[in-house]
Amino acid sequence: MSELQGARGEGAVPTGFTWPVRVYWEDTDAGGVVYYANYLKFLERARSEWLRALGVEQPELAEREGVVFVVRRVEAEYLRPARFDDELAVGCRLAEVNRASLAIAQDVRRGGELLLTARVKVVCVTRDALRPAKIPAHVARRLAPALGETAY
Repeated sequence: MSELQGARGEGAVPTGFTWPVRVYWEDTDAGGVVYYANYLKFLERARSEWLRALGVEQPELAEREGVVFVVRRVEAEYLRPARFDDELAVGCRLAEVNRASLAIAQDVRRGGELLLTARVKVVCVTRDALRPAKIPAHVARRLAPALGETAY
């Protein structure tokens, strides 16, 4: 059973952080249902806001440290459709920290209804050469409490 398969059902992916998203017409297909690829945008917004809430400013990382986070892999399971004008809550929970990467469990809910579960792997890379780089120590310290243990 994959980690995503085990994540089905109410409360399956506990969220350490949620970000509200309203569904606009531009997010939907001709039937008024959110186009599947647009969920990736919702997940990205929540991850960016989650990092900001942890005190990790991505523009500063790029400028001062010369590193950025890039998505390496996304595994998503679409459970129920979202529609125009829905108010969604997009959740993030740090699942794993490695030397140069993070795994983030995410979900999208409408009220208490689970619509999507995802696991996103992001890698820290050098801004210019896009080569893997160690996550800066000050960032790792900010992420450690989100993991529920001292990562570094």
